[in-house]
Amino acid sequence: MAHIVVLGAGTGGMPAAYELRDALGREHQITVVNEREYFQFVPSNPWIAVGWRDRSDITFDIKPRLERKGINFVAKRCEKVDAENKKLELEGGETLDYDYLVICTGPRLAFEEVEGSGPDAHTDSICTVDHAEKAYENYKKLLEKGSGTIVIGAMPFASCFGPAYEFAFIVDADLRKRKVRDRYKIRFVTSEPYIGHLGLGGVGDSKGMLESEMRSHHIDWIVNAKTTKVEEGKLYCDELSEDAEVKKQHEIEFDFAMMLPAFKGVGAVVDVLELCNPRGFVFVDDFQRNPKYPSIYSAGVCIAIPPVEATPVPTGAPKTGHMIESMVTAIVRNIANELEGKEPDQKGTWNAICLADMGDTGAAFVALPQIPPRNVAWFKKGKWVHLAKIAFEKYFLRKMKKGSSEPIYEKYILSLLGINRLKDKN
Repeated sequence: MAHIVVLGAGTGGMPAAYELRDALGREHQITVVNEREYFQFVPSNPWIAVGWRDRSDITFDIKPRLERKGINFVAKRCEKVDAENKKLELEGGETLDYDYLVICTGPRLAFEEVEGSGPDAHTDSICTVDHAEKAYENYKKLLEKGSGTIVIGAMPFASCFGPAYEFAFIVDADLRKRKVRDRYKIRFVTSEPYIGHLGLGGVGDSKGMLESEMRSHHIDWIVNAKTTKVEEGKLYCDELSEDAEVKKQHEIEFDFAMMLPAFKGVGAVVDVLELCNPRGFVFVDDFQRNPKYPSIYSAGVCIAIPPVEATPVPTGAPKTGHMIESMVTAIVRNIANELEGKEPDQKGTWNAICLADMGDTGAAFVALPQIPPRNVAWFKKGKWVHLAKIAFEKYFLRKMKKGSSEPIYEKYILSLLGINRLKDKN
């Protein structure tokens, strides 16, 4: 009997645990380790920050859902991965041995890289449900004030730009619903080289369509923005040229600011010799397996992927939901192969499907695969995307509660569209 430990219970860890149980049967032990007792559906956090959702809508207790599937759950923070001895060191001195480890921790939010940034300082965040709730409290104070300047964007080394765009448009929509949009100025400050880059070098006509949307919603922007410091009510950034020279320095006064931070690897993995790159992201091969430690697999935001292209202000490549699920499926099949005495041979497609809400409309893109060169790349907008995002929230939460990672109808519908999780081995 093998013991497989999944570290992290987010949008990668939960599906990994369920798929492992389905693939391996009950003869193998599966344990999920997560520092929190609850699952949170992170894509809904922009709605939390304007009061369109509350915590109970997007979270649920993990333990009863996993135990129903015969999966153990440990609600403790992992302090260190001891890769040489195949064990985890947990808070309180407890240790946990494993035969295979699947790292799905997500990132550490590196607010310290920009002085004065973060929810404990002068900017808000929507990266966790706690941060989003705090942002909502500050947003309500802004509404009470009756007018002001709102700054939204992403700082250097950020890699997940979609939520910043979403939040800008959602705030715009919320202010319009309240009939006070004319009292607030919204500025978008991003490390991307152009609007719609998204850390992906653009997808389809994302540049033209998002620029048009921002103009029509009266949202100004600064690109190639290297945020250097934040003080109470003031953000400092250098606007760089294409040659990475300082083109203009900005001091932007604000009444409310939500800036997405850079991501780094979590503390449990960052110091493990040859496991991670200098920023703490886990190295993986084509089979999602670490080259140095073959008993360790990894998926999601925590893995090392080089930037799609060099940009004047450093940006990273995002890891979107379906892309993560394709990594997870490859991991599960490869662990199953190893337990049968075979070599890993499954590769995730890393296909991306993204639904970005804009409050009353939305934008969607499909990138097959997510990292260029691509076989398919399109970007569309419309009311249907807003409705699809709402439906997806309900759908994903339901399948996580029920313990099904890829219901049969999802698999065949996406397959009909040419969107598969695994690459054809031929």
